[in-house]
Amino acid sequence: MNTNYHELSSRIISGHDINEQEAALLATLSGVELYELFIAASRVRDHFLGTKIHLCSIINAKSGRCPENCSFCAQSAHHKTDTPVFPLVDEEAIVTAAKCAAAEGSGCFGIVTSGTGISKGKELDQIIRAIKRIRSETGITPACSLGIIDLETAQALKEAGAGTYHHNLETARSFFPQVCSTHQYDEDIATVKVAKDAGLRVCCGGILGLGENVTQRIEMAFTLRELKVDSVPLNFLNPIPGTKLEGTSHITPMECLQAIALFRLILPDRQIPVCGGREHNLRDLQSWIFLAGASGTMIGNYLTTAGRQPEQDWQMLKDLELEVDSCNG
Repeated sequence: MNTNYHELSSRIISGHDINEQEAALLATLSGVELYELFIAASRVRDHFLGTKIHLCSIINAKSGRCPENCSFCAQSAHHKTDTPVFPLVDEEAIVTAAKCAAAEGSGCFGIVTSGTGISKGKELDQIIRAIKRIRSETGITPACSLGIIDLETAQALKEAGAGTYHHNLETARSFFPQVCSTHQYDEDIATVKVAKDAGLRVCCGGILGLGENVTQRIEMAFTLRELKVDSVPLNFLNPIPGTKLEGTSHITPMECLQAIALFRLILPDRQIPVCGGREHNLRDLQSWIFLAGASGTMIGNYLTTAGRQPEQDWQMLKDLELEVDSCNG
């Protein structure tokens, strides 16, 4: 492919949106051209978002017994895994975890619960109390990932002080039936829209390496562009024993980086944090996520798997001479 990558990044910086055909051609690159693609993506990120890196953290606030059958998920009741099962943790535990996340340098703290959606009443009330305390007792921005919600719930979270609602599409519409059959893709789309309607920032991405092809990764990126989400977290499958995808091979580090670069060029001004699975899929190339156009990362543990120690990621950022943006919204 004969491409002037500096010219490509300049066109995007000047307002040109690449189309699916252009993205498909970029997905065929290999060898030395990939390095040029990464530099183009990094240049686009620097123009629209600057060079400061956003950090976020989460708490697994309610674990297991999820009635959904998502093929990758260790918390699904359809799978037999060693993932702990527990009800919604108490308010104090959530607030304490938020304070720890703030001390470790995160600007955004996500309260994550298993299940199709959060129960109105006792569970939602407890989360709302925790959000209010996080707002008053810490400098970190509270966020929520509570599954499929309606506008009333989204508005209640916004009024309590939540800054962001997180709800992944997980994959492309065309591949979703191979990932989950217990709810419809349009239900996830609807949740994204009600969160936006409530005035929340929306964090919405997916997991790469579920068995989808490159065309379907591009399809998901364009769906997210159409939805105008604020942040697009990219995760890479870390196969969990006992799930449907337990024997799935990791995608290669260069494939991960190429995907990050593609998402950056398709979504030039969106936050793109790289989160779960980076340790297992990127291995020694974890620091390259920023060269490929990522603008943030999750530090600490993930939902059901362990991450690196925060000080390791801080050292990585120090070595790259990158600053952390403390205003993650």
